[in-house]
Amino acid sequence: MSIFARPHYSSEATQFIDELKAKKPSLEAEQRAGRAIWWDKKLNRSEQADYQDARVPQQPYVYGTSGHPNSKP
Repeated sequence: MSIFARPHYSSEATQFIDELKAKKPSLEAEQRAGRAIWWDKKLNRSEQADYQDARVPQQPYVYGTSGHPNSKP
């Protein structure tokens, strides 16, 4: 056994999460459902290619006036 091991220690955060999961067993399933709604999406590759093709390249100096009607050539 290591001298640094603390087998019976758990932080306050870990205790809080364990209590929360014990009180509400459906919590993890709800988290997975929420993640599926917002993050786990199927990407349409053709639409993504269209978005990439439609991008306009940024000028080296963003605040330049090369496209401004009053700019000098």
